[in-house]
Amino acid sequence: MKTCPQCKLKYPSDSKACFLCGGALVELTDPLIGATIAGRYQIEGILGEGGMATVYAARHRLVDRPCAVKVMNPQLARNEVIRERFRREAKAAQKLAHPNIIEIFDQGENPDGSVYLVMELLRGETLADVLEHGKVPLERGLPIMIQISRALARAHDLEVIHRDLKPENIFLARNNGADQVKLLDFGIARSMQDSRLTGAGEVFGTPQYMSPERITSIDAGPAADLYSLGVIIYEMLTGGFPFDAPDVTTFFIKHLKEPPLPPKKRDPSIPDALEKLVLELLAKDPKDRPVDAHRVNKDLMSVAGAIGLRIPLDAFGEEVESRGPAKTLPPVAIDRWVRRTAIFEQMLSLAFAGNRPPDLAGLLTEVKKLVLDITDLRSKAVGEQRALENIEARRRETRQRLGHAVDALGVDASKARDEVKASLAAAAALTLTLDQPVLDLKRALAEIMRWEGRSAFAEPYKELAAAYRGAADVVDAWYAGKQRLKDAEARVVARRGEVEDLEFQIKELRAALSSSEEALEREETTRTTQVSELGRRADELEALLLERASRFCTPLRTRRELVPLFQELETEAQSYTSEPPRVH
Repeated sequence: MKTCPQCKLKYPSDSKACFLCGGALVELTDPLIGATIAGRYQIEGILGEGGMATVYAARHRLVDRPCAVKVMNPQLARNEVIRERFRREAKAAQKLAHPNIIEIFDQGENPDGSVYLVMELLRGETLADVLEHGKVPLERGLPIMIQISRALARAHDLEVIHRDLKPENIFLARNNGADQVKLLDFGIARSMQDSRLTGAGEVFGTPQYMSPERITSIDAGPAADLYSLGVIIYEMLTGGFPFDAPDVTTFFIKHLKEPPLPPKKRDPSIPDALEKLVLELLAKDPKDRPVDAHRVNKDLMSVAGAIGLRIPLDAFGEEVESRGPAKTLPPVAIDRWVRRTAIFEQMLSLAFAGNRPPDLAGLLTEVKKLVLDITDLRSKAVGEQRALENIEARRRETRQRLGHAVDALGVDASKARDEVKASLAAAAALTLTLDQPVLDLKRALAEIMRWEGRSAFAEPYKELAAAYRGAADVVDAWYAGKQRLKDAEARVVARRGEVEDLEFQIKELRAALSSSEEALEREETTRTTQVSELGRRADELEALLLERASRFCTPLRTRRELVPLFQELETEAQSYTSEPPRVH
């Protein structure tokens, strides 16, 4: 494909010059730039490239909405495991539907077999970009930490583990002058119910942020993400890692065996409660970390309150519609063609008066018919798109409603898990204290036997009575301790029952969400196919329209009296290419 550097129009590779300005065309280095995916998403430029995929700035042609399109490297299209991991990124992020997780609008497959994702276009920078300048002040850092914990809480409640949490995957979009966190790249995220795509011996992740259990096992759970969050918070607070290592192997060894240097050793101004949380997050044993991300969020909010940092909920965009309102059919290319045909009419009238050459008149007739046909196809596509928008609105309402319900239950379940953990710790401590009464009773019985031997049941001694009373006190204390242990164990059972009940309710909500998604997906498939087909046919006609317009303009370009009309065409084209760049 070629493009006109001045007018930004796209032409087939065999075209020579732009029909508007007559300038030479240049070959596009990336064939997707200028192309339309799925009949809707027009690729405008490259935002970023990686070994697995390229991310493009794009625009939804039917509703004039900016977006980003992530396209898998075509060379990987034959690898079904990689393709499925790519699809899973969309599935994982879509069902989470949280303001602190990047929103996926659409997904599909290109004719070459490569998979694409359509997602919101973000403006801002990654946390990694921020950390390049050193540690992050608490007044900025705490809101970021809190939002990450909220995103993880939603993901874990819906049984999705990120598995590669790091600053590069934490985007800081700007929302009303504040940072709005967006978790990115769920490409190796894993549902806790699906281990099919993780091969034995495979290790995914970034060494600096990997939990001990991620290094030794593929079955790491939500606590692995919490460990990674602990590393990130440590880095935000101190500007460095909890472990320094020259290579991957040494990082792994230190994660597995070496205790981290307490953050306050690097910066004494760090609040004690925040250091305590970080060290809990970095515990080697997952059971020693906070019970879940809800608890982490609670602790972070407590730290914010203790230092007087007010963090309003609306600063995180809880109800923000990241797409913005969808427009009706925007002023896209076809509207410009209506104006161009009017200029073409003026050209023939001015150049030939009433004696129009049949070939040029025929070309203009073809151009007009193509414009009408394309208008009809685009109108039908917009109708189908409106139906898709309605389906998506219902999907978003369901996701938000069930998501809020899951979050409320998740908070309650978190509190119950914390109580289970505390009750287990109390029971363990009580169990240890019960060894002492046994030893005390043995000593008391020895004392009784000593005085019994002396009295031989013939002479009473006060010491014998004291020995019996001492033994009775020990037994009373032992009994009371056993009762406290039974009470603690009963609390464990009761709290575990609460956790199980809440987790069952969350599971039912997850099932309802899954059922709703499946029903809407079936409804959506037919509409999506129709939109793509209408878009494909319209694109074919637009290519033909471009060819006919070029043939029409070529013999007229040398006529001096038509120069003002050609300048008008150029000015009209340039008015649509002055949009400022967007940043992802």
